[in-house]
Amino acid sequence: MGATPEPGTGTAMALDPEEAPGRGSVRDLVTGLPARARDRFGDRALALGLLVGLILVMVVPLVALPAVRCETFGDGNGCKPKFQEPRAEPIRAGAAQVSPVQVALQGSYVALGDSYSAGVGADLTAADLNPLNRCHRTGQAYYHEVAKAFRFARGSAFWACSGAKTGDVMRGKSGEPPQIDRVDQNTSLVTISIGGNDVGFSKVLAGCVIKLPWSKNCEEQGRDIASRMATLRQELPGVLEEIRTRAPRARVIVLGYPRAFKESSGSDGDNISVADQQWLNGRARDLNELIRQAVTEADARIAATRAPGSVEFVDAYSAFAGHEVGTADPYMNGLAVNLSALAPESRSYHPTANGYKALARLFIDQVNRGPGRPLNPPR
Repeated sequence: MGATPEPGTGTAMALDPEEAPGRGSVRDLVTGLPARARDRFGDRALALGLLVGLILVMVVPLVALPAVRCETFGDGNGCKPKFQEPRAEPIRAGAAQVSPVQVALQGSYVALGDSYSAGVGADLTAADLNPLNRCHRTGQAYYHEVAKAFRFARGSAFWACSGAKTGDVMRGKSGEPPQIDRVDQNTSLVTISIGGNDVGFSKVLAGCVIKLPWSKNCEEQGRDIASRMATLRQELPGVLEEIRTRAPRARVIVLGYPRAFKESSGSDGDNISVADQQWLNGRARDLNELIRQAVTEADARIAATRAPGSVEFVDAYSAFAGHEVGTADPYMNGLAVNLSALAPESRSYHPTANGYKALARLFIDQVNRGPGRPLNPPR
């Protein structure tokens, strides 16, 4: 009964930390240190044990668990590369380009401008001659051919107006709202002819053709034309900029004017000399160059800022070559005089139906060809 149990044989006695020298006690198990370390370090043994335990907690997972090691030290320590969420590839120069036709067709097409866009001179139907048609838009205008040639995502609209000047595009004419209000952020193609009325070409032609005793000689009008062209040079860029502001992703295609006359022979019945014809053709060339310069500058600004869209010029100066006024198959109407008013009728020196088809082909080719530079994608 009173015999001392042998070490390790009594459960109650084994739980006593002071019993069984040389074996691990409860405290030794907690600290992870053998008894002799406890004897050597005394009360510091517990602290040392905790420190060793913390080190083990940190080191063992790094050695035993590769995932923990890779997360801590990265992929350069014999680890498989970590999965990374895919990122969008940066747009390369080639990939950033979009085709000219894609840009033109992604929204709506709007035709603006003056009588050369409205279709004056090709009045073939009762609707064309309707007095309520105050802008004289006709069924033969180039707009119709362009609208049929392509499928625009948001349709097309025809708002050109006979007699329009640059200011009329901005403010309206003949009781209609401003043409510029027809253009919005969904517009992807704009065609326009503008400037001929600003320089007063109808009056110039009248001065050259209807030679009355009080009329000026044809070339004497040069100074007035130069003054009006200078004004147009200041105002046209503002029109182009406003179109771009309203339709910032659109291609804007601006039409030049075709020459009306041959260079080497007279026009039968038009009371105009070859010299006058050549002079008038020269003024048409000057007007075209003015428009070309304004268009080139506008497009250069777009390209410099890598903005979408474009402003493009269609050179129509020689579009009627071989079909000028007085030829066997004219694409331009000759002189028609309103005798009661002693003034040319509106169709005078405007394209015929075939003339508008020729202009339509120029526009269609330009839509397909583009501005001659890469187009930036829509933003």
